[in-house]
Amino acid sequence: MITVLRGPAATLVDDPFDKPSRACLDYHSDALVIVEDGVIRAFGPYAELRDAVPEGVEPVHYPDHLIVPGFIDAHVHYPQLQMIGAFGAQLLEWLDTYTFPAEQSFADAGHAARVAKLFLRELLRAGTTTAMVYCTVHPQSVEAFFAESERFNTRMIAGKVLMDRHAPAALLDTAQRGHDESLALIERWHGRGRQLYCVTPRFAPTSTEAQLEAAGALLKSRDGLFLQTHLCENPGEIEWVRELFPARASYLDVYAHAGLVGRRSMFGHGVHLHEDDFCTCHQSGAALAHCPTSNLFLGSGLFRLFEAVDPRRPVKVGLGTDVGAGTSLSKLQTLNEAYKVAAMAGHKLDAVQGLYLATLGGARALCLDDRLGRLAPGCEADICVLDPKATPLMEFRAGYCDSVEELLFMLMTLGDDRAVRATWVAGACVYDRARPGDPFLPADAA
Repeated sequence: MITVLRGPAATLVDDPFDKPSRACLDYHSDALVIVEDGVIRAFGPYAELRDAVPEGVEPVHYPDHLIVPGFIDAHVHYPQLQMIGAFGAQLLEWLDTYTFPAEQSFADAGHAARVAKLFLRELLRAGTTTAMVYCTVHPQSVEAFFAESERFNTRMIAGKVLMDRHAPAALLDTAQRGHDESLALIERWHGRGRQLYCVTPRFAPTSTEAQLEAAGALLKSRDGLFLQTHLCENPGEIEWVRELFPARASYLDVYAHAGLVGRRSMFGHGVHLHEDDFCTCHQSGAALAHCPTSNLFLGSGLFRLFEAVDPRRPVKVGLGTDVGAGTSLSKLQTLNEAYKVAAMAGHKLDAVQGLYLATLGGARALCLDDRLGRLAPGCEADICVLDPKATPLMEFRAGYCDSVEELLFMLMTLGDDRAVRATWVAGACVYDRARPGDPFLPADAA
């Protein structure tokens, strides 16, 4: 099946933290994206590609919009949707007061299915087509998430949380049971359609060394598995890790000792990392998830983005919403806060760099840039259509934008889910704000 999109379009072709931003952006004021069987076959100016459109195929036209790659969320907790905006705590108190009680409700498979249904739709409403997702300790929470993702044919990465200490009894597994349940989920879901599995110890304090070693064994059990966990988010957390693992040189060394630091490893936050940690991430290929709304909300600190991506030893960085400590699933809102965090550290995050973090940079952090994060032949057709005129204020401000860079910066400053007109997944329009009735159309219903 061939589908064609037409309209202004922008995509990254290189890293704007390493090269001049303008040279990294491929923008066409009138572009065509030609999709066949869920994969982009051609992308470029309408004038050059219009003869390649098969007879009888009418392009879906988005004039006065901006077509970009689908957004990638590098760190988010779907079970915490029910506690987003919980008041007044720092990380460790917040986990005990809000997170653990909320996650216990996912023992109920029906509850997990209801939340997964809402979560997937809210991601798509925000233009996000791929996310690295924490479920809960319950296998049914993973089943519910992947089943809903499969309905929309989204490329998602997710896993069962591993915890065998320092959590309520109802949320604890054991090193062996956590391993066995994870392995069964890997066999069922990893590589099934577009679903990918992620080994998921919550963070070092809630796993014994035996469980972390079991997680390392899981990573070696199949090709292409991912690893996600938390790292150096909060000073109190770091001190706790130091007390629990006195033989380790650093928080990151706890994970390295268990074989968890490498390509396809994503460490959330990294707010308080040292230079040696950045060097370890660079050398190993491990990535960091920058979660600005969460770090600000919990008062955890300011992530040093420009130090992390220093071209002398660049670390791969993706952008995470980290709901529920994060305050929005919108990558535009998240970029708004990322700009401010960078500014407070003496740097300016420009719009091209922002789009990179939300698309190609995220794909590179996940080692999926061969298929995600760009509008380019051979890439999966996961696409977000932005509406710069989504609100009266945005429409007014857009009228004074003199370049695509200025338009992008306006979107990442004023935009949210209202600025997403449509979301395409593997060449199918699964969300259209203007669609009568239900704006969502799962792929299995198309």
